Amino acid sequence: MDAPLHVVAGVLRDAQGRVLLARRPAGKADAGLWEFPGGKVEPGETALDALRRELHEELGLRALDGEPLILVPVASTDDGAPIRLHLDTWTILAFDGVPIAHEHDALAWVALEALDRYPMPPADRPVVAALRESDRVLVTPEPGDGPAAEVDWLAGIDRALGAELRRVHLRLADPAQRRRLCAALADRCRASGAGLWVHGDAALAAELGVGLHWRASQLRDPEAAAITRRHREAGGRVCAAVHDAEELTLAEALGVDDLLLGPVKPTATHPGQPGLGWPAFERLRAQTALPVYALGGVCPDDLAEARRHGAQGVAGIRAFWPALIGPA
Repeated sequence: MDAPLHVVAGVLRDAQGRVLLARRPAGKADAGLWEFPGGKVEPGETALDALRRELHEELGLRALDGEPLILVPVASTDDGAPIRLHLDTWTILAFDGVPIAHEHDALAWVALEALDRYPMPPADRPVVAALRESDRVLVTPEPGDGPAAEVDWLAGIDRALGAELRRVHLRLADPAQRRRLCAALADRCRASGAGLWVHGDAALAAELGVGLHWRASQLRDPEAAAITRRHREAGGRVCAAVHDAEELTLAEALGVDDLLLGPVKPTATHPGQPGLGWPAFERLRAQTALPVYALGGVCPDDLAEARRHGAQGVAGIRAFWPALIGPA
């Protein structure tokens, strides 16, 4: 199979923290859509060299330094023929000059929270998520039985939130304990500016106004699409766990906001089940424009590797609980 088309894009910020978007002109593919400026990597160029050249040609800027943000793999078509694309997105740390639209018909400096108002090509959606969403997800372990165990468990969550964790997934088997701890967590997460998702319990998520997470086993529920729609219309977020292409398609059809995809590596939670590995993870990730978190056998130290394969971030239980929280 031919190598993917390598395209670079740059995220530039102004003094107010806004990012620069450029609108594609009439007569070009995706005309009228907004994008992060950049272009194709030519033979012999590094990604950063290509981005420096493109930003100079398109905007009249001189990029001084940059670092990788996320590489988004895309499986698409061109006149009916399948193509593969790698959108290699970099954060530009410093640049000289004032941007001028040499090849676009408009430029805009946009606050992160306003990016949804600007229609973009599908490949840019994970880039937006990488800029403004959490890059780590703590999936909670079981706290154990008894009030003392729950107090210790909540103290651990408090330490995680204090360590700037901003996304928690509540995964508890016992319904009564789930309800009790979800209420306690909802207050803590709101106070710290973190998001909370509850696994598998749509009624509880709606009652407490927190995110809903569909288990893979729930994706075929005939009511799941309607529940997802109502939850999002009420301002809630919806995530789903997927393990293969079929489940990914089902989750997309429900209208979820993002995905946890895995297991990337073997895990103690699913003994005997081999991990996908990063190449297979990337192939699945390329089939959707949704933001995707890598799940299963990964840890916070895997974030850079996950971003190189298109993941928004990394999610887990065992490796995250001690790594993010540490001793009391």
